[in-house]
Amino acid sequence: MHVFLLLAALAAVGDDPQVGAFLTRHCRECHGTEKPKGDFRLDQLAAGDRWSAVLEQLQSGAMPPKSKPRPDAADLKTVLERIRTAVDASESKRRAEHGRVVLRRLNRTEYSNTVGDLLGVETDFKGLLALDGTSDGFDNVGAALHLSSFALERYLEAAGSALNVAIVNRSAPAKIQKRYTLKNSHYVRTYNDLFYRVLEDETVVCFQSSHDTRVYVDGFWPQDRGHYRIRVCASGFQSSGKPVTFDVTSHTTGLVGYFDAPADTPTVFEFVVRMEPRSGLSILPYGLGNAVSRHPGKAPKYTGPGLAVHWVEVEGPLHDSWPPPSHRRLFGELGQAPLPKDRSFLEVVSKSPESDAETLLRGFVRRAFRRDVRDAEVRPFVDLVKARLAEKDSFEQAMRAGFSAVMTSPNFLFLDEKPGKLDGTALASRLSYFLWSTMPDDELMALAATGRLGEPATLRAQVERMLKSPKADAFTRNFCGQWLGLRDIDFTEPSGAYPEFDQMLKASMVRETELFFAEILKEDLSLANFVASDFSFLNGRLARHYGIPGIDGWEFHKVPLPPESHRGGVLTMASVLKVTANGTTTSPIKRGVWVLERILGTPPPKPPANVAALEPDIRGAKTLREQLAKHRNDPTCASCHSRIDPPGFVLESFDVIGGWRDFYRVTSWGPGVKEIKGQRYLRAQDVDPTTELPDGQKIRNIEEFKQALLRDKDQLARSLARRLVTYATGGAPEASDQREIEAIVDRIREKNYGFRTLVHEIVQSRLFREK
Repeated sequence: MHVFLLLAALAAVGDDPQVGAFLTRHCRECHGTEKPKGDFRLDQLAAGDRWSAVLEQLQSGAMPPKSKPRPDAADLKTVLERIRTAVDASESKRRAEHGRVVLRRLNRTEYSNTVGDLLGVETDFKGLLALDGTSDGFDNVGAALHLSSFALERYLEAAGSALNVAIVNRSAPAKIQKRYTLKNSHYVRTYNDLFYRVLEDETVVCFQSSHDTRVYVDGFWPQDRGHYRIRVCASGFQSSGKPVTFDVTSHTTGLVGYFDAPADTPTVFEFVVRMEPRSGLSILPYGLGNAVSRHPGKAPKYTGPGLAVHWVEVEGPLHDSWPPPSHRRLFGELGQAPLPKDRSFLEVVSKSPESDAETLLRGFVRRAFRRDVRDAEVRPFVDLVKARLAEKDSFEQAMRAGFSAVMTSPNFLFLDEKPGKLDGTALASRLSYFLWSTMPDDELMALAATGRLGEPATLRAQVERMLKSPKADAFTRNFCGQWLGLRDIDFTEPSGAYPEFDQMLKASMVRETELFFAEILKEDLSLANFVASDFSFLNGRLARHYGIPGIDGWEFHKVPLPPESHRGGVLTMASVLKVTANGTTTSPIKRGVWVLERILGTPPPKPPANVAALEPDIRGAKTLREQLAKHRNDPTCASCHSRIDPPGFVLESFDVIGGWRDFYRVTSWGPGVKEIKGQRYLRAQDVDPTTELPDGQKIRNIEEFKQALLRDKDQLARSLARRLVTYATGGAPEASDQREIEAIVDRIREKNYGFRTLVHEIVQSRLFREK
């Protein structure tokens, strides 16, 4: 490499000769050429993000590659320290002016939750909004959350829809409470008794699990939007003493849940569900198959198991007062009057419209902006209402325009953070959106107003309170769902080679991972459990998939895992294994990259543009493993594939839906393919999970690989800490933040790497408490 290029590259670290000598000695051979490996060139290091990559690669030991001479430990330590110092200095000025993270907009989930809490409604508005961008693995990173005119229009539409739900324009709806049976409602479709049997007491027994033969509550078509309390009385029928699982689906919200009806014992299952006008409910037993439609005697004489639905009772819409709290949040105690042309339609009226508008908007703006507001900030919204009144809009119509304007203003859509240490209200919002994905509650705002929220003890107490709240489920769904990729569970549908896959299994996969994550957080267990644990949360469906006996029904239980189960930790959970496959085949590359990115925090560089994608049985290769061997023999690919392939090969012991396998399944004949009687798939080559790690250690199976990962718990903690900081603050840590990350790792090491402890340490850190 030319001297002037090296000097240019070293400019970012003060032309340090020791750093230059180190780079020349250990990096020039691969990254100083016209065709650098990993498309990483030394003469392009002046950019800060490139130096960040250098720090990560050197610190993790990924570079220099194991095939090259290792740098002297003391020399490496000195070089890393000098790079960090130089990068820190270059970052200080920028952060003083702009902060570490950029201005962050509320994403779809945060906006929907915030509007719900602001107005006191429970409707989900995400579907009305433009899709969010993602960066560094999350959809709440400020750099990816742009605001286009289209997105703003969608926010305006969502605000209008939310106001329609919150504001009522009718008298209190009549409350109904009715029990439905076949006798009084004809609430099922009997199909000439082909799939159902009707008992003497009007109980309906369903013997089939086909979606077009659901038990429909046809007599229940609510006239009013609202929440309804539903009671279903059901039992297992001819089920040999075992429960029969069934689902309930709302035409409004989709799947309500799964329930276990005990054998021969009528049991009432009660739940509350939100319903739209003229929608309905349906019930479907799980796992009964379609045998009854093929049975000679049909339903009247069928001896197999079924679900007995004795009755369904509906109560609602539920409300303790009228107008409901959502309406009063907007209009207080102002009364309503009927429209002259439609006496059934009520509108809010005011005797002093301008005065009332200013009073109502002042309180609404303060809550919406999540801080105290100045008169000048309220005035534009008041003026808008006055202008609409002058145009002869009614008081309610004018106020709706004002409320909508508030919910689409920058102060509502963006988090108000100034460079430097966050003030109380900004800290309250950052904490609330981190753990609850919504606006701060009254207690957080009160502490922010007094200046006490920033006190370490108060902050720690608030984190504990928030993690114990049901709202903390949002942290599990949104952080865990993106960190582990659970949101992608529906991206692929398994092929015909996996006939055992069904919707209940899919739901069970995700629920296991969420319950496991929540347990580690709740009990402050070591984050090493994410790699290897001796327990999980299983229901009957998932236990059957894992080959673990003794568990029935939908309900989940914390279960000790047998050593021979090959399970334990997220790597071997069916949810993760499904989202890292394409539905038809598994890819060691995809799963290997997933482990490097999500678990170890050492993602490989993108492959060179001229490297063709691998597909089975091309270029004379019989297996993907043999093709990957060709890549490892290519110097351009070897350094990355030596890291990617080992975890990918080990995880080949699990199929596309997370089932254990000793051989590959196929659906068409080919060389070496064998038939398996009673199955819809064929047997192909045997699985070979053996591999070799970059340090030369031989790995025979997933258990040995997990233990290899656990040798460096600091790196596991470092990786998870960086992801949590990214999610919590809306921006990934930079090179100059590495000292802070290391300090966090040091502190949690003293407490057995507790996951709850890690959350606390991040909240107490400078990274969280400063913009």
